Amino acid sequence: MHADQTPVGPRLWEIDHPYYCTEGNFYARPSDGLHTEYPSWAAFYEDWADTDPDLNLVFRWDWKRPNPDDYEDGEELPPETLAVYWVLQRKAILRSTECVIDRADEPAVRTWLTDRARTIAAIWAPISPGTEGGGDRG
Repeated sequence: MHADQTPVGPRLWEIDHPYYCTEGNFYARPSDGLHTEYPSWAAFYEDWADTDPDLNLVFRWDWKRPNPDDYEDGEELPPETLAVYWVLQRKAILRSTECVIDRADEPAVRTWLTDRARTIAAIWAPISPGTEGGGDRG
């Protein structure tokens, strides 16, 4: 980020990750609570901000925007949401969370996601392209 809080690169809501990830866990019933929804970033952050990033590994996130083409004229669009996909490594649990998000939350979301990205980057660092020991094998 620049000093004025302008992000470097695309805005989080402009990023379209390849493929998709399904909420919850294929092997569990919805009643098992492996997908939790929050009414706001603040509510999500209160529950997840201080969780251990090794035990609660974030492997993907998606800033979801409703497509106006999917709604009738005059129909109210649902809010944008942030979906976060987790592996609770010690227990081998796949789960997800989703919170209603406002674009004004982007600086805080970006800071939190960047911190979480360090954990998964450290896991892959020994073989990641551009790092010592990593790169293409040919």
